[in-house]
Amino acid sequence: MRSPKENSLENKIIRELEKLSLSETSKNAVKLILSDEEVQLTQDIANNVSIVRLGINDHGPVHMRIVALNVIIMLGLLREEGIKTSMENEESGDFEDSLIACVYASMLHDLGMSIGRQDHELHSTNLSLPILDRLLASAFPGNLRKKLIIQSIALEAISGHMGNRSINSLEAGLVQIADGCDMTSGRARISMSLSNNPRAGDIHQYSANSIENVRIIKGQEKPIRLEVSMSSEVGLFQVEEVLLGKISRSTAKPYIELFAQVKSKDPKRYL
Repeated sequence: MRSPKENSLENKIIRELEKLSLSETSKNAVKLILSDEEVQLTQDIANNVSIVRLGINDHGPVHMRIVALNVIIMLGLLREEGIKTSMENEESGDFEDSLIACVYASMLHDLGMSIGRQDHELHSTNLSLPILDRLLASAFPGNLRKKLIIQSIALEAISGHMGNRSINSLEAGLVQIADGCDMTSGRARISMSLSNNPRAGDIHQYSANSIENVRIIKGQEKPIRLEVSMSSEVGLFQVEEVLLGKISRSTAKPYIELFAQVKSKDPKRYL
């Protein structure tokens, strides 16, 4: 059963898709993965391992839907500025194919957390391949080429989302940043509530807990502006050590403005 937060995020995803005037085929492809039982159950298991067993932050269905929403918004902003995706530039697919690849990657990128943290992005690619094969075959029956192209981009994005492996497509770079943008207090709150004993690595949780909001809006000098609002300066650790690092290694970096602001202080520009 999906939580109210998951349902709310899915409604937001559908609204963002409507703004992009996608074909019914593409909208149905997105709805397929949002409603898939195997994806949902594996996301739930990944989240249990992450929060309960490992004591770290959310890597489950809410997080993966937030990443999907983030990447849809960013793709829309790039399209407004006439910036083409890798698929479009290479003439291997169109904008909608790129969007589907990014959404599927977002919904699957942390499935490997159901196994464990180490190399989870590689475990995610292994777990995702049969799901991609099944869902894309259903979404695009008889179109093997389209299925394989979307699948290849999605797998690149999944394997590269941590920012520690080389990626080449713009689509994969957007998923990497979309993942980094999910760092608000809600993502850290559950794991913090399970343990009151300080331990190594808690700085990530306390830093994330001070992040109040991450806005993805139209930029002034570049197509995409990321605005991070925080309650205290400890949140700058999360911005500088997590988000900025992912952006710096992303193929989408040239299109990003990054600002961070602590309450009542002037915003700090990073990019």
